[in-house]
Amino acid sequence: MDDLYRAPTSGADQLKAGLALQMVAAATGVPVERMSGNARRTGQACRARWLAMYLAHVTFGWPIERVAHAFGLNRATAAQACRWAEDERDRPGLDDLLNRMERSVHDLLDGPRYELRA
Repeated sequence: MDDLYRAPTSGADQLKAGLALQMVAAATGVPVERMSGNARRTGQACRARWLAMYLAHVTFGWPIERVAHAFGLNRATAAQACRWAEDERDRPGLDDLLNRMERSVHDLLDGPRYELRA
């Protein structure tokens, strides 16, 4: 039984989780590849992924279980990530960064969609 359990997630949730990862990668310089996958992460890559999970949680209004599913993790890991990020918001620089990323995501997703023609 080598297959890992992965809860089914919608394509929209996967896109949004990917957006959160890309936003954090752009803001921190930690490549998405270092935040993703099953390999053991450095402390920096781990904290960057935690920020992405927290960004998805607060920006999209997702419950912890949905965050966990979208990032391919268990609920306890997602909850720990969000607790860490919430505690870190006491640092003004990080709080400002998270506020800017939240606004940017809302600006992008709350605007009208543009239909590409075939």
